[in-house]
Parts: sequence; structure tokens; C-alpha cells
Amino acid sequence: MGELKKLVNEGKIRYIGLSEASVDTIRRAHAVHPITAVQMEYSLWCREIENEIIPLCRQLGIGIVSYSPSAEGFLVYTHPRFNGENLEKNKLLYGKLANLAAKHACTVPQLALAWLLHQDNYIVPIPGTTQVKNLDINIGSLDVKLTEEDLKEICDAVPIDEVCGDREFELFAKYVWNYANTPAK
Repeated sequence: MGELKKLVNEGKIRYIGLSEASVDTIRRAHAVHPITAVQMEYSLWCREIENEIIPLCRQLGIGIVSYSPSAEGFLVYTHPRFNGENLEKNKLLYGKLANLAAKHACTVPQLALAWLLHQDNYIVPIPGTTQVKNLDINIGSLDVKLTEEDLKEICDAVPIDEVCGDREFELFAKYVWNYANTPAK
């Protein structure tokens, strides 16, 4: 962080962000120089950051850039949550979301993005797409208006304790925020 702070002071970079940082790392880094944003996975399928990371970032004025806001594109079959036995169990949750999407006259990805956009002004999703039609679908999520009751209903449709499968492939699991902490100096 000290070296990044020097780059800011020299005008070579403007902002500093972190990715998959632990609570301790965010606190220590922010004490050296203000962190602008933290990139974390956050979606209906992955809400582990709600108890620690989101409150900390809100307290420190740090934005959250949410990657995989549609949970790896929902049901990407190579992902641990969406293959084998996990796929069958998570399809039931997906079906509940599909019903709610129909109720709101939108697609499931639009509902997932709209849910995320309603969480906090500090949270900005970065949905990936390789096709213009999917970009249009993502943009359509801005038209989905949700009430507090709608948000609760959506969360209840995908209870985080019922999502089956690991968040990450086993090889990468030790590098996610709650297991990877930068050492103190």
C-alpha cells in the first residue's frame, strides 16, 4: 500500500482498489491510503460478504464492485455450484427466481441484477457479456423496480444456506477473501 500511495502522490494513478481482500486487509490498507473500491463476488447465490465486508466498506466509504452478479451466469455447468447433485438442488432455487422474474415481467438475470442494484449505493455490479443481446438484457435490469417486500421475497426464494456447492473451485478456494489475508508487516 505504501508503494501504491507513492504512485498516487506522484500522479501516476488516481485510485487504489483491492480484490478479494479480507476485513483485516481492507482495514490495514485503508489506514495507509483511502481505498476507492473492493472487488468481491456478490450475488443472490453468494452473499457471504453481507455480514462483514459490506458493513466495513459502508463505514469506510469504500465502493464494492460486484463480479459474477448473475452467479456465474446462473447454472454454468462447469461451476461447482451447478454440476452433479448441486445442479439438481440449485435448479429448484432457480425455478423460484424464474417465477419471481415472470411476476416482475423480466428475465432471471435482470431480476438478479435489479436485486443487486437495490442493495446499496456503494455496490456496483460488473456483469460480463460477450453478446450485444445480453448487454441489452443487463441494461433492462435498470427498469426493474423493487420494493422492500420484493427484495425480501427474492432473498427468501434463494436462502443462502440452501445454495449447494462451493463458491469456487477447490484449487482457488484458499484465495477468496475469508481465507486469504495479507500478512501484517
